[in-house]
Amino acid sequence: MASSLSLPPAITLRPRYVPHRKLNPSTTTTSIRFSITNSNIPSTPDPPPPPEASEAELELRKKAALLRDGRGAAVSRPEPPNFQIGWKRTIEINNEKPKGWAIADFIDKLEGLMGRQYGSTELLAKVGRIVAERAREEAEVLRADGEVEDRMVTELYRVLKLIEMDLEMVKAAVRDETLAQRIEQARSRCRQAIRVALSF
Repeated sequence: MASSLSLPPAITLRPRYVPHRKLNPSTTTTSIRFSITNSNIPSTPDPPPPPEASEAELELRKKAALLRDGRGAAVSRPEPPNFQIGWKRTIEINNEKPKGWAIADFIDKLEGLMGRQYGSTELLAKVGRIVAERAREEAEVLRADGEVEDRMVTELYRVLKLIEMDLEMVKAAVRDETLAQRIEQARSRCRQAIRVALSF
């Protein structure tokens, strides 16, 4: 029975020659790398978004970035403050002289003369009359221009007349104590006349 069965003849396979195409080496390497890289990376889900940073954390990050950039790097500095603004006055000061400044200057010089050593009481009384007459002339000019009211000029005339009377009493004084009292009274009248002149 074994002799009656016959096997088919053995088939021998010969390798078939297939000509290879010329490939670009750069393209082949790129495609191989791409296939290997994609095949090796596992598929992972997208990472969750980072939580929002607070203002303190943002400030720390800015400082850290400045330190990383280097301390020697040029940093843009703001403009220096203008210190002249600090010297400006909030209330403007009026530097204009008052209208009766010339009259007050005459009487102030007379008041300063009374506090010094003078030649005689007669000379002091004569200087007082000259100063009073000059002050009246200035007051008349101001009243003619309409810059001063009549009542202010009348008040100045009254005080000037009192100064002249006090100086006549100084001239008539005999005792030193009486002389000192009358000179002090005349000086107080001069200060009163200065206040009236500065109020023009």
